[in-house]
Amino acid sequence: MRDYLFKLLLIGDSGVGKSCLLLRFAKIRTVEQDGKTIKLQIIVYDVTDQESFNNVKQWLNEIDRYASDNVNKLLVGNKCDLTANKVVSYEAGKALADEMGIPFMETSAKNATNVEQAFMAMAASIKTRMASQPAAANARPPTVQIRGQPVNQKTSCCSS
Repeated sequence: MRDYLFKLLLIGDSGVGKSCLLLRFAKIRTVEQDGKTIKLQIIVYDVTDQESFNNVKQWLNEIDRYASDNVNKLLVGNKCDLTANKVVSYEAGKALADEMGIPFMETSAKNATNVEQAFMAMAASIKTRMASQPAAANARPPTVQIRGQPVNQKTSCCSS
């Protein structure tokens, strides 16, 4: 049995909950589908922040620009537990995902709503795609180069 190893890319505006989602999921368990280890790529926006949603297409363009071809993507609207502050509807997120041809899910890293489901759905999608491709014995895995400088974050994740 051959294992697949993929790298995780969580991308989105500052403060949308990328780190919280990752920390929440990391506490659950490693992503494994039928004995194959899989890592994921996910675009995240904050359902209480219209600007973060407006920037999703920019983040998708960055993935298309720097990632390998046919990369699996998942759009996640995080912080769905903050219903009183919600400004981006589920329907708007779903419509954008449909327009881009990618799956969509709303999550809450704070209370774990759909966190495991988001990661597992993405893992299943990647595993299905990989299983349908012929195995290349000496194929070199694709790489992604990301340029930039680290940003110092002064607030703690998941503190509210």
